Amino acid sequence: MNSPTRFDKRQLRDALGTFATGVTIVTTRDRSGAIHGLTANSFSSVSLEPPLVLWSQSHTSRSHEAFLESDHFAINILAEDQVALSNLFAKSAIDDKFAGLDHDSGVGGVPVLKGTAAHLECEKIAMYPGGDHTVYLGRVERIGSSGLRPLVFEGGRYAVAYAHDVGPLEVRTGALASPSATLVRRVEDALPGLATRLGEHTLCLCVWGNRGPTTIHWEPSAKPVSSELRLGLVMNVTASASGRAFAAFLPEQVTQTFVGEDLRLFRTAGLDAAAQRQAFDAEISATREKGIARAAGLWPAERLHGVTTNAFSVPLLDDAGRMVMALTVVSPADRLSDDWDGAVPRALKDAARTFAGSQGASCK
Repeated sequence: MNSPTRFDKRQLRDALGTFATGVTIVTTRDRSGAIHGLTANSFSSVSLEPPLVLWSQSHTSRSHEAFLESDHFAINILAEDQVALSNLFAKSAIDDKFAGLDHDSGVGGVPVLKGTAAHLECEKIAMYPGGDHTVYLGRVERIGSSGLRPLVFEGGRYAVAYAHDVGPLEVRTGALASPSATLVRRVEDALPGLATRLGEHTLCLCVWGNRGPTTIHWEPSAKPVSSELRLGLVMNVTASASGRAFAAFLPEQVTQTFVGEDLRLFRTAGLDAAAQRQAFDAEISATREKGIARAAGLWPAERLHGVTTNAFSVPLLDDAGRMVMALTVVSPADRLSDDWDGAVPRALKDAARTFAGSQGASCK
């Protein structure tokens, strides 16, 4: 009989870290009325009937006594853009983690955080000893789901969740063209002057990456839309002007999985799946007709920039007439009209025609 292999805590932690999980913030209200919360990925579903979940907490946690005594807790499942919130609640040295944080009051008065992918409000029905942790079992009393993509944690770092077949799709099809370095440099060099001519609106240059529309250059202009102008930012395919431009002008086999994944995750309020798909298809048909994509007042940009925005995006084509980049203008809605035939979108289409390899029929 083989003897067990010896391992230390670090080796065990590393092995457990290969199991990718979501990230939650568990919250409660103690008997004195004080609210508590901590970041945890030791969360799991147990049963659908009755609806049961569990999570575990270290005995050394500052809020351990509060969770032991409370009758309710909430599991706040974080969205992909809530890394800072996760880090805040992971720190034990902060006395008031809720300072300045907007939240609702859930079952039993527990804090329910806003902007999450989902939340579960639970009544605690049992506790069990689990080594150096306490395991809490809860009956789910109320739920909420936003459709936002969840935050993921694996191997000691944050990640985001995508469908398994999304990333390598364009590699399998061989249908995707890449921009030349010469074209990229020419466009980037022209953007400061273009931003000024358009009225000091922010410009963005995107390529199609292995996760969808990916930002490679920002031109803030003299009046930047916000300070959140990050390189490598991946745009929504269905809910951004850049994404809609790619959806309209790239081959369907490149974008269809991304579009389906977006529509599944980000349901428009009041629309079922069929109606949302119909609305999106109509938007893409209009984009092809106009030769320019539009995103008017959509929530992803508002969430990123902190202000309601309008945006337009044109395809930049190579010499073979294939889309290789998207050139996008974005600005607060009170500075940029959503008129598809307005002066700014017309000037953006004119600018696209001046770039080498950008003379295709898509830019009408």
